[in-house]
Amino acid sequence: MPDSVLVHSPATLSNLGCGFDVFGLALAEPYDTIRLTRRAAPGVSIRHLDPYNLPTDPTRNVAGVALLALLKAVPETLGFDLEITKGIKPGSGVGSSAASAVGAVVAANALLGNRFSKMELVDFAMEGEAVASGARHADNIAPAIFGGFTVVRALEPALDILALPAPPLWVAVVHPQIEVKTSDSRKVLPTTVPLGLAVRQWANVAGLTAGFLTADYELIGRSLADYIVEPARLPLIPGLAEARTRALAAGAIGGGISGSGPSIFMLNKTEETAQAVGTALGSVFAELGIAFNVYVGPVGTTGAYVVEVGE
Repeated sequence: MPDSVLVHSPATLSNLGCGFDVFGLALAEPYDTIRLTRRAAPGVSIRHLDPYNLPTDPTRNVAGVALLALLKAVPETLGFDLEITKGIKPGSGVGSSAASAVGAVVAANALLGNRFSKMELVDFAMEGEAVASGARHADNIAPAIFGGFTVVRALEPALDILALPAPPLWVAVVHPQIEVKTSDSRKVLPTTVPLGLAVRQWANVAGLTAGFLTADYELIGRSLADYIVEPARLPLIPGLAEARTRALAAGAIGGGISGSGPSIFMLNKTEETAQAVGTALGSVFAELGIAFNVYVGPVGTTGAYVVEVGE
């Protein structure tokens, strides 16, 4: 078995409009780069090779916590030295914490002869995600491990995750440089939902799943609407309504808030359309005087993967 590996762990979209805490979609890029080296001494050491000043205490770092959870399931005594280069800005709404946690456990699994299943890796990585969000969520973790389109059907009493194929899609994401804390975005959510709205939401959940499975782009577009979560979060993201209007005018299938925000995603049939939609999204925040980044790329068909093996 190798002594070190280098892993790329992708950004992800979660919720996908109607599928709050359930749906996830992997992106081809951006991604975090994780280098993990096995050592005889127990425990985890962490070094960040990026400008974000994230914790290096493994009990406070999402990747460190995920690795510690994995080590509890390993009978032999060993530890890891972890180097993280984040290509996904923390707080961007495209699965930054999940990417680091997933990259760490995928790397560790490779160093251990792939003894753990993907479902077990989800479970370990969720411990790290809990550090970032305060709760164990798998909507970003699942696509970062399985790739493509994922459905988190249940967390309890056992993990039940469906990894489904995604049709060819290009994604345009705009990340306005404003902070939307996950804890704040959850505080604004309604605690009760009228039955009529719930029925419309369930219909879209079914429609979006069917649209992905049958590559029905029009059905995907119609089903991305969120009647419950996005209306509550609309005031947290200036420019959201106008961004959607301009993206649809530029040819997007549809989209919405990525995760808890502030990023906004739009799905597209072609790269050419996605580039035009990315420009349209950026124009909104340029006019508002808000700095932003735009990412355009295909849906990621694989989750985190090993790109280099060292002795």
